[in-house]
Amino acid sequence: MTSDYEPRVPEDVDVSRPSVARIYDYLLFGKDNFAVDREAAQKLMESRLDPRRHALANRGFLVRAVQFLADAGIGQYLDLGSGLPTSPSVHEVARDGHPDARVVYVDIDPIVVTHNAALLATRDGVITVRGDIRDPDGILATPELHDCIDFSRPVAVLLVSVLHFISEDDDPLKIIRRLREELAPGSYLVLTCGTTEGADPDIVAGTTSAYERSRMPFTLRSRARIMEFFDGFTLVSPGLVGLPEWRPESWTDRTPLNGPTLCGVARLS
Repeated sequence: MTSDYEPRVPEDVDVSRPSVARIYDYLLFGKDNFAVDREAAQKLMESRLDPRRHALANRGFLVRAVQFLADAGIGQYLDLGSGLPTSPSVHEVARDGHPDARVVYVDIDPIVVTHNAALLATRDGVITVRGDIRDPDGILATPELHDCIDFSRPVAVLLVSVLHFISEDDDPLKIIRRLREELAPGSYLVLTCGTTEGADPDIVAGTTSAYERSRMPFTLRSRARIMEFFDGFTLVSPGLVGLPEWRPESWTDRTPLNGPTLCGVARLS
């Protein structure tokens, strides 16, 4: 998919570098991306990873997980590394089952923030803030966040297709523990993360190389390491599984993915 359309660029955006959010947008057939993002995505698609199918499977899992949470009565969502708006968005799915649901989208990319803010300007209880997941204290100190979400009540924290872009040097386990400290009992953690389990070494090497050429970190993790992210939470059925295996709908593509991604939803007791 190619297009002459170029999204509006905030002053502090370096459009010479690809963005994870904009690459993901392109893989989901969106239009809010630049030539540099499309070039990076094409390099990824030259590998055997099949990144577009991964992106669509990630999105399908997110929709099913939010449907589950809304049915469970969760009315507050903190979507970290939310990416560019894609329908159905978290607030659309959540409000289908919980009309008063409140959602805070957080992303480091100013284009994501600009686009989301423009689209959500008339939606009460749905906001976007700029923040870096590697700085959970900074996110949690944002006044707008606390104006929208009451942390004395259950909150669903969403970390979908973001943790494999957080290096071990940035200590993702510490990040999740800091977020957990703010959560009330009955809150949920939803995450996906690329894994080395069952992955073809050639696919891993090709994908890692493609991201390195795009100057983006990419870290696959073992099942045991990903399980550590759920410390203090209890995984709901079916546990930590591949994307197509988490509560699939009748239409869900259940074909195994090259370079698997593990996903799970867990409750804080």
